Amino acid sequence: MFESLSDRLSGVFDRLTKQGALSDEDVRTALREVRVALLEADVSLSVARDFVAAVQEKATGQAVTKSITPGQQVVKIVHDELVSVLTGDSDPGKLKIDSPPAPILMVGLQGSGKTTTTAKLAKRLTEREGKRVLMASLDVNRPAAMEQLEILGRQIGVDTLPIVRGEDPVAIAKRAKTQASLGGYDVYMLDTAGRLHIDQELIAQAAAVRDAVTPRETLLVVDGLTGQDAVNVATEFDDKIGVSGVILTRMDGDGRGGAALSMRKVTGKPIRFVGLGEKMDAIETFEAERIAGRILGMGDIVALVEKAQQTIEAEQAERMMKRFQKGRFNMNDLKMQLEQMLKMGGMESLMGMLPGMGKMAKQASAAGFDDTMLKRQIALINSMTKKERANPDLLQASRKKRIAKGAGLEVSELNKLLKQQKQMADVMKKMGKGGMLKQAMKGMFGKGGEMPDMNDPAAMEKAAKMLGKQLPPGMGKMPGMGGGMGLPSGLSGFGKKK
Repeated sequence: MFESLSDRLSGVFDRLTKQGALSDEDVRTALREVRVALLEADVSLSVARDFVAAVQEKATGQAVTKSITPGQQVVKIVHDELVSVLTGDSDPGKLKIDSPPAPILMVGLQGSGKTTTTAKLAKRLTEREGKRVLMASLDVNRPAAMEQLEILGRQIGVDTLPIVRGEDPVAIAKRAKTQASLGGYDVYMLDTAGRLHIDQELIAQAAAVRDAVTPRETLLVVDGLTGQDAVNVATEFDDKIGVSGVILTRMDGDGRGGAALSMRKVTGKPIRFVGLGEKMDAIETFEAERIAGRILGMGDIVALVEKAQQTIEAEQAERMMKRFQKGRFNMNDLKMQLEQMLKMGGMESLMGMLPGMGKMAKQASAAGFDDTMLKRQIALINSMTKKERANPDLLQASRKKRIAKGAGLEVSELNKLLKQQKQMADVMKKMGKGGMLKQAMKGMFGKGGEMPDMNDPAAMEKAAKMLGKQLPPGMGKMPGMGGGMGLPSGLSGFGKKK
């Protein structure tokens, strides 16, 4: 998401921040490039023009050009203006689904991912907010549309309204309302029919359903890859039906992301969620500050902690922390860490969330530092016996040959893995003995250095922000790429492409 825009802006700001002093002309030249970058990213012309004008007004003059770090000041102004464009006049807050049964109407064109998004949102409301959700398909036109929602419901463990053939959409909506009231559901979601383009029949049908159930939220699902046309679709639907929020799908694709930047400014409607893949949990809330951070290569520590929260058990994290505090770190621990990285989206996804690491993702991949490398390391650990994993010092030449052969790899790659584990174990030992690990935990999680409640999103977000502040300035440098991130030196050469 926003990869090409992020690359262009990073280039502009790198040049700015390297200069010791800036003139107004330097700032204007940089902002001309920013404007071109925005237009190339498919941002609406009026939005790009207003954005650059607002930044230029704040970024020129004595306060910025005479400051100690003028380049950083300009970057901060651009960041704040990006947040302003993405947020709009006011924060929409959470979905209005407080008094049950709350109806949510899902509308949009055919092929935008409406049915899948309905299921994703239902799963999110069930798991994260503890809501009891009922889904109903009102699409009587598309073959197997109702069956699709029923199958998705079974996959995610969310109830769907039983299918009755021959009913029209309004009748189905009324039946869903009755079923939600009688069944004690908190929310019922209505997945309406789509068309290849906006026509009178589509609008009339959606309006009739709206009038029958009076939805608390009307969410428009739009394909993010359609660029500026997504903004036109949102404007049209809002004029005819009334939309309370937008969900942009396929934002994990190679689309240029301009629709997201233009949507709020042009339509005045907030982007509530973004779809980031085909899996049922691949949906995120659209947080303006975090998205702006990703666009400018500042990373997204909060999203990183959220991913960790979803993929690691609180008890498991507590156990690991106690082991690390005692300076223990064997092959089982390393394997757990590697598997955790894959669960959280792999190397590229994690690097994109770490401050300053976004630009390094491609270089790292070219150097062989990718998910394939992680899988090969796990294969080597799986080839070891339980005793060997618990105590890697047992490994002699003959055992090493057996392990490498079992994983289909070279002994040299096993040696690199062993070196990596030893270096990490040494670091853990030093941190555990000196109390550094506990001190770091105290700084992040409060006085006692205890783990935050992983079921409390507010506590996790606070911890994530603290972690973001504590990250060292040099972080984001990869071995062999102009600095040391603190990763073992043996790691950079592991699995290099021949």
